[in-house]
Amino acid sequence: MFGYIHSYVCMDINTIVRSVILPGCVEQIFLGMVSAMDGAPIDDGFPAERLFNQGYSYTYDDVIFLPHYIDFPTDSVQLSTKLTRNLNLTIPCVASPMDTVTESSMAVAMAALGGIGIVHSNNSPSDQAAIIRSAKSHRIPFVSDLIFKSPSDSIDSVGEFGSSPTCILVTESGTGKSKLLGVVTKSDWEALNDKQARVSDYMVKSTISAPSDYDLEQVAVFLAAKNLEFVPLVKERDGQVVDVVSAADVDKIWGFPKLGMPSMGSDGKFMVGAAIGTRESDKERLEQLVKAGANVVVLDSSQGNSSYQIDMIKYVKKMYPELDVIGGNVVTMNQAHNLIQAGVDGLRVGMGSGSICTTQEVCAVGRGQATAVYKVSSIAERSGVPVIADGGISNSGHIVKALVLGASTVMMGSFLAGSNEAPGAYEYQGGHRIKKYRGMGSLEAMLKGSDARYLGDTAKLKIAQGVVGAVADKGSVLKFLPYNMQAVKQGFQDLGASSLQSAHELLRSSVLRLEVRSGAAQVEGGVHGLVSYEKKSF
Repeated sequence: MFGYIHSYVCMDINTIVRSVILPGCVEQIFLGMVSAMDGAPIDDGFPAERLFNQGYSYTYDDVIFLPHYIDFPTDSVQLSTKLTRNLNLTIPCVASPMDTVTESSMAVAMAALGGIGIVHSNNSPSDQAAIIRSAKSHRIPFVSDLIFKSPSDSIDSVGEFGSSPTCILVTESGTGKSKLLGVVTKSDWEALNDKQARVSDYMVKSTISAPSDYDLEQVAVFLAAKNLEFVPLVKERDGQVVDVVSAADVDKIWGFPKLGMPSMGSDGKFMVGAAIGTRESDKERLEQLVKAGANVVVLDSSQGNSSYQIDMIKYVKKMYPELDVIGGNVVTMNQAHNLIQAGVDGLRVGMGSGSICTTQEVCAVGRGQATAVYKVSSIAERSGVPVIADGGISNSGHIVKALVLGASTVMMGSFLAGSNEAPGAYEYQGGHRIKKYRGMGSLEAMLKGSDARYLGDTAKLKIAQGVVGAVADKGSVLKFLPYNMQAVKQGFQDLGASSLQSAHELLRSSVLRLEVRSGAAQVEGGVHGLVSYEKKSF
């Protein structure tokens, strides 16, 4: 062995490189030695163009960026970006249009943070439009579970109210669509001996309310000035209740980290997106969503390169030229090219990469998400079409990788599921507080109508491309998303990129380099070698 090494040491280094066929990384190491000795720039790692053109399908975990040069502080990193050609966001985060992820509460929270939520379409057009209207009627990052009663109703038991609200709202019809008449406070109904008594006998009739267009600061001032525990927010036009905000709610929200400017539309209201399909009936759904104030529509399909989607893109752009439309899902350059030619304002990238998606397993089609994002972004950038990296996001490092590889935003499902703002009630499973999370390709979701997303609504046999699962309680997105955005900023700082735009430029110019991680490298890059540990990110 020593004789073998000695023979090469005695040879000229250039002769070694010329005389030995060295694969991959080993070749790069030797060429880097040559460049250094010749005084040329050191060549370390791989440019993205070379790495992603070797015939491998890489996930986020498969690749790692090499650090670059830092000459700015973390807080100077700007994460503002484009969702579509015409819509801007403060943070690059989009809540996925899934029925266990995005309804009114999630849409409000995401917009308040500077991102956006896309309301799912696994419901009737009128229900989806109502969710859009509800989200856009808010000015604070909070949606209460409101309980309504009519004056003739009785309060049978506290148990029926589940989370025990601050108050019960009494309206003319007993629904949120009529005028507020009064309230019954929690202390009042708990003190009642006769739970069958009519609400009108003990409700507070002369209740004080505040305008629904008040923002959080205005609500806080109003509560303090009136010395109130809570206040209903009502529409001045018709007196309908939008929300109830308590002083405790205000204190809680003030305690969350702040990100920046919220996502506001030209109407001065929170920006909210909506998902639609590509069937003829979706044209009627689209009309209702536009009337409800949707700022952008997402054509929700697992395989977007179809005549159905191309026809729908053209229809939307013809009927509603001011409305931006996001097409997808796509994972190849050819798929992206077809939708760009049809007129999309944004592209959604990902096929089979979600934690609850089984498309790659069932249908044998798809692509590793890191490769898909890079490839589609490469062609979309030429036309100025922003890319949404949809799926595969499990941590802040995945967000960094998706954005640097060319995406303008990331769409998240499991990352946001289980939060306070996600639809559904908390349950306990094995001692853990959890919420249901299901793929839109699961049989459970398909039975409600999501099979159209997989072009299977006319098929006699339903084939699942997703599963039903559960995720742990994550608390409020208003808390954990700002911390994750700070982690993303630190990742960008390590890469020497002060913005998404500069990151994309550094990648395209081959300044940023990557390598493929072996299985052992992936293990080494995570927590390992401990008997036990507690992992807290913030």
